[in-house]
Amino acid sequence: MEVSARIILVRHGESLANVAKFFAGHTNVDLSEKGYLQAEMTADHVLSRYAVDKVYASDLQRAFHTVKPAADRLGMDVIPDEQLREIYAGEWEGRSFTNLQKMFEKDYAVWMNDIGNAVPTGGESVRHLWGRVTGALARIAADNPGKTVLIGTHATPIRVMQCMLSGKTPDDMKNIPWVSNASVSVVEYVPAGTGDDGTVLTPKAVVFGEDKHLEAIKTVFPANV
Repeated sequence: MEVSARIILVRHGESLANVAKFFAGHTNVDLSEKGYLQAEMTADHVLSRYAVDKVYASDLQRAFHTVKPAADRLGMDVIPDEQLREIYAGEWEGRSFTNLQKMFEKDYAVWMNDIGNAVPTGGESVRHLWGRVTGALARIAADNPGKTVLIGTHATPIRVMQCMLSGKTPDDMKNIPWVSNASVSVVEYVPAGTGDDGTVLTPKAVVFGEDKHLEAIKTVFPANV
């Protein structure tokens, strides 16, 4: 089957928010020391397997800096795209998970137990994020026919894609696991007909959460974005 575009999604490496155990969302925290090491190891892994043509990332530091080592080795710039950001968490931004449980008990319980229907208090719904991320990736695939694109993004966007590509709905997202920091997921966009604007592309899952290259320093923060 012809592949029109290959998208390599990388969750950001361990961040300072992961270490401090607070909800980052759109808060622009950087990687931890371990996160920077994970970024280098993921660059090794990706570039040994794929001929990357272009590099994009969420404009938040932790995602941008996770794919920058790969871009630097290729002599490329990282193209920032705010549509690839983590969920906007409203009143949860920058608050510890312990405080979220106390201050926003009802809303946070939905996040923990039925994430596809969650809305961080005063923030973006997961269903809105679903449309934002799937739309952004479809656009990038359409803009890069025949190319392999490396993208630095976040845990919830990748969880959305895994749920969607499993043929599930947001109601089922609670059964989709988080991927680990700096793990690699691959989606191929293949032609599925012709529409008014040209070729219609359909995403197909190849792998999600590949992290064997990080075995010695792997980190997973289940609810920590």
